[in-house]
Amino acid sequence: MSWIDWIILLLPLMFVIYMGHRSRRYVKGVADFLAAGRICGRYVICVADVVGALAVVTLVAQVEANYQTGFALTFWNQLLAPLGIVMALTGYCTYRYRETRAMSLGQFLEMRYSRNFRIFASALRTFSETICNMIVPAVSARFFICLLGLPFQVKLFGFEISTFALIVIGVLTLALFIIWCGGTVALIITDALQAILSYPILTVLVIFVLCNFSWFDQIAPVMADRIPGESFLNPYDIQSLRDFNLFALIVTLMSSILNRASWIGAGATAAGRTPHEQKMAGVLGAWRNGFAIIFYFLMGAVVITVLTHADFSAKAREIRRNLSGRAAEEVIDDAGLRRKYIAAAEALPETHHEIGVDEPYSQLRNPDTPYLDTALSVLREGENGNAKFQEFRTLYFQQMLPITIRHVLPVGLIGLFALLMIMLMLSTDDSRIFSGALTLVQDVILPVYGKALPPRTHLLALRLAAVGIGVIFFLGSFCMAQLDYINLFCVITTSIWLGGAGPVMIGGLYSRFGNTAGAYASLIVGTVVSGGGILMQRNWADSIYPWLERVGWQENIGAVLEAVSGPFHPYVVWRMDAIKFPINSNELFFIAMLLGIAAYCAVSLLTFKEKFNLDRMLHRGIYSDGGESRKTEPNFRSVFSRLIGIDENYTRGDKVIAWSVFAYSFVYSFVVMFAGVFVWNAIRPWPMLWWSWYFFIFNLIVPGIVACISTVWFMIGGIVDLRRMLRDLAARTDNPLDDGRVEGHVSLADIKEFKMREESGKRR
Repeated sequence: MSWIDWIILLLPLMFVIYMGHRSRRYVKGVADFLAAGRICGRYVICVADVVGALAVVTLVAQVEANYQTGFALTFWNQLLAPLGIVMALTGYCTYRYRETRAMSLGQFLEMRYSRNFRIFASALRTFSETICNMIVPAVSARFFICLLGLPFQVKLFGFEISTFALIVIGVLTLALFIIWCGGTVALIITDALQAILSYPILTVLVIFVLCNFSWFDQIAPVMADRIPGESFLNPYDIQSLRDFNLFALIVTLMSSILNRASWIGAGATAAGRTPHEQKMAGVLGAWRNGFAIIFYFLMGAVVITVLTHADFSAKAREIRRNLSGRAAEEVIDDAGLRRKYIAAAEALPETHHEIGVDEPYSQLRNPDTPYLDTALSVLREGENGNAKFQEFRTLYFQQMLPITIRHVLPVGLIGLFALLMIMLMLSTDDSRIFSGALTLVQDVILPVYGKALPPRTHLLALRLAAVGIGVIFFLGSFCMAQLDYINLFCVITTSIWLGGAGPVMIGGLYSRFGNTAGAYASLIVGTVVSGGGILMQRNWADSIYPWLERVGWQENIGAVLEAVSGPFHPYVVWRMDAIKFPINSNELFFIAMLLGIAAYCAVSLLTFKEKFNLDRMLHRGIYSDGGESRKTEPNFRSVFSRLIGIDENYTRGDKVIAWSVFAYSFVYSFVVMFAGVFVWNAIRPWPMLWWSWYFFIFNLIVPGIVACISTVWFMIGGIVDLRRMLRDLAARTDNPLDDGRVEGHVSLADIKEFKMREESGKRR
C-alpha cells in the first residue's frame, strides 16, 4: 500500500480506539459492563449490529460459497423472507427473552431449569463458540497478509518472526483493549461509530465496481457459462450442486426457527430500554442491510468474473499463481515438495476460454482444476497427502478474495477497503471474545463459586476471562487446521451447541411442560451427533478411510450410504470418498436438530411433574411493574396485525416502520419477486437473459435505492441514539444486586419486589 492508503487506514481507526478508551467512564457496575445498563435505543442497537453482520470471516465465507455455486440459490433464499420478517415483527423469542431481564443466557437457563443445567449448558456453549471462533483471527490474519502483500516472515530486532503471529496478536490486542475499557458500553459505542464510517466507504467501493465491471458484458455471461445442473443464474438448474444447495437452504430454514434464541446473551441483545425497543431494533434491521446485500453480491461477482472471464485471463493466471504459492507455503512442510509444486503451478499456461464456443465450466472442470490436480499429485508423494490436500484446497479458496481485490483496486481504494475490513474484523473479534468471557464468568464460574463478588472484583473477573479467551483464540489460530469451507466449518462446530439448544430455548420461553431432564437430553443428543461428526470429518482422510481400505469395508459401507441417501438424490448424496467424509456438515446438523427436538419433548413429557410459572419469569400479571406493556408480546386482533406484530406499544411512527418493513420484505421480496416469478416460470420458463436482469434488479438496483435512503436515516438515528445513550449512562444509578445471580428460579434483583406483589395479589 502507498502512504495515502496508510493515512486513510490509520486516522479513522485511531479515532474509534480513542472512543473505546473514553467509554470506561460510563461503566459504574456489572449491568453497565454486561448490558450497557439496558438503556439503549433502537437505532444505536441496530446500527451497531451492521458491522457485526458485515464481518471479514463472513465476507470471505460468502465469497467462497458464491465462487462454488454462483447466485442462483439466492432466489430460493426468498423462502426465508416471510419467516424472517414475521419473527422480527412479532419479536419471536427476543421479546420474551428481554422480558425475563436476564443478564446472560445462563441466567435465563437457571431461572427456567436449574443451576447445574446452567453450568453444563453454558460450558458447552462456551466450548462450541470458542472452537468455531478460533479460526476467526486466523482467517483475518491471512486476509490482511494477502490483501497487503505482506511476507510470511519479518525481521524484528534481528529475529525472524511470523507475520501471521504478529497480525493475530495485533488483532486480539485491539479487541481486548476495547473489551477491557468498557465491555458492552465500549462495544456498542465503537461498533456504532464503525458502522457510521462504513456507510460512505461501502458507497465508494460499490460505485467503483459498478463503473469498472459490466454486468451484461462480463459478469452475467460468466455466470451463464456453466454446465446443465450447475447454473450460477438459473435457480431451476442447480440440482447437481453439492454442499451449498437446496438441502442446505432447508437446514438454514429449520435452524433459523429453532435456534432463534440460542445465541442470545447480554451485550446488544439485552441492552434495549424495553422489550419493545429491543424488538424495534430487530424490525429496523430489515432496512439497514441494503449495502450489505450489494457488497456481498458484488464481491462474489468480482472474484468470479476476474478469475473466469477472458478479459482478465492474464491477471487471473497471476492471481492463481500467487494463491498456489501462498497455500503451498503454509501447507507443504517438505521444502522439496513445496518447490516442486510451486514450479509446476508457475508452469501452467494462461487459460483461454471463449464463452459460447468452448465447453462450459463445472465444479469438476474449471480454471482452478489444473492447480488443484497438480497439488493433489504432488502432496500424495508425501505423508498424509489426502489430508494435506484438504487443507491446501481450503486455503486456496479462502485467500482468493483478498488476493483478487489487491489486483483490482487502485491506490486510495485499497486503503479504504483495508480500513473497512479492519473495522469489521475488530467488531467481530471483540464481540466474540466478549461473548465467550461473559458466558464463562456469569454462567460457569460464578454459579460454581456460589457467592456474590464485589462489583470491582466481578468486573475484573470478566476482563481477565476475556484475556483468557483471547489467548485461546491465539493458540487456536495456530493449532486449528481448517479442512472445509468456512460456512461448513462453522455449521459443524456450532452444532455442538445448536444441535440441541433450540428446543431448550424455545421450550423454556414458550412452554410450561418443558423441564430440566428434557433439556439435558436435548443437549446431550445434539452434542453426541455433532461431536461424532467432527471427529469423523477431521480424521477421515488420514486415519478412518485408510483403515476401512485395509479391512476391505469401504465398498460395503459406501453401498449402504448410497442406499440410505438414494431417496434424497441429487440434493443429499452420500458417496464414498478417500478425501472427504461422505456426510457433510449441514446434513449432520440437520440430524442433530431432529434428534434434539425428539429428546426434549419425549423426556420432558415422561418426567413431567408440574407446570412452570412463566408469568413470574416473564414479569407478567401480578409480577409486572407497570413500566412496560402488560400484554407482554403482541395480542393480535386481526389477520394483518397478527402478521406484523403491532400492539399497544406502537406509536404512529412505529406503525409506519412496521408496515414499510412488511411491504418491502413480504409483499415486494416474497410475493412479487419470489412467488410471482415462481408462478411465471411454472407456466413459461425464463431464458437465461431474463434471469440476469432479475438478479441485476433484485440484488443491485433495488437494494441500492434502499441503501441510499437507509444510510442517511440510520446515520442520523444512530448519532442521536448514541448521544442519548451516553447521557443516560452518565445519569444511571447502579443496582449492585443486578449482576446475574438467581435464587429459586428468580433473579436476585427481583426477589424482594416479587414477594411484595405476591402478597398483594393474595390480599386481593
